[in-house]
Amino acid sequence: MIKIKDLRVDYDDFCAVKDLSLEVGPGEVCGLIGPNGAGKTTTMRAMLGLLEPTYGEIEVMGVDVRERPKDVCRIVGFMPDFPPVYEDLMVWEFLDMFAASYGLNPSQRRHAVADHLDMVGLTEKREAMVGELSRGMRQRMMLAKTLIPNPHVLLLDEPASGIDPQGRIELKNILKRLAEEKKIVLISSHILSEMNEFCTSVVIMEKGQVLVSGRIEEVNQRVMGDSYLSVEILSEVELFQWVVGADDRAGAIEARGGRLYEFRYRGDAEAASELLTKMVQQGVRVAGFSRRRDNLEELFLKVGSKELS
Repeated sequence: MIKIKDLRVDYDDFCAVKDLSLEVGPGEVCGLIGPNGAGKTTTMRAMLGLLEPTYGEIEVMGVDVRERPKDVCRIVGFMPDFPPVYEDLMVWEFLDMFAASYGLNPSQRRHAVADHLDMVGLTEKREAMVGELSRGMRQRMMLAKTLIPNPHVLLLDEPASGIDPQGRIELKNILKRLAEEKKIVLISSHILSEMNEFCTSVVIMEKGQVLVSGRIEEVNQRVMGDSYLSVEILSEVELFQWVVGADDRAGAIEARGGRLYEFRYRGDAEAASELLTKMVQQGVRVAGFSRRRDNLEELFLKVGSKELS
């Protein structure tokens, strides 16, 4: 568990983080989102003991960061936004060097390097020089390095920056697996479309303050008030429109092209399931039915305009 209470970090006369409190539990992939300068990186550096907070409490897996910073470093894996690299090493040598620093013997290092290169999709770049890698490939290599010691907690600062679509898919799969293993993952980013793919919960920051936090579904319900349902209809469109129109939780139906329709819906997942059942019972042929994943960009814009205006 990550527990932060009333964290404040000042740089001379500038307050970078103000009275921040949050909790992230096992199995969560929590997105720390906001524009550049919101205080995301400062929060992570304070969690690692790299910055001395002005005041506040930080606890990681039961360890007080201010009292036992070295113990925290043993259980946390940190991937900075622009990590330093040794450009004159081959990729496998770079990972092997860090595996050795983590105390793995030569046999363990060989397996760890091979396994983690495969995990991030860089096996074919095993003998490439680090200096020749693209920005996205360096990010994937650093993620492999961060995962080698199997940390309980991961702090990833802008991990998807520069990653190509294939790398983004691999990152998403890695984060999903880490969540299944009950790891705790905190990711910071200002690119909300990327976070939308990765996160189960969110902390929205601006000007060093938390505007809103919680599970994405809960935050969306609290801020946006409802969600979208997407329905693909094979036949009986007029009947579909009648069934939806009879539900007072449904908004206006919008055609999205072809046989796809969308509408806002204030009901929960159980209510949406009941609506689908009614459609089928009335003879509507439904090819697809889903609740559209919440759009973090829309959510952030609405929270920011509401809280900061």
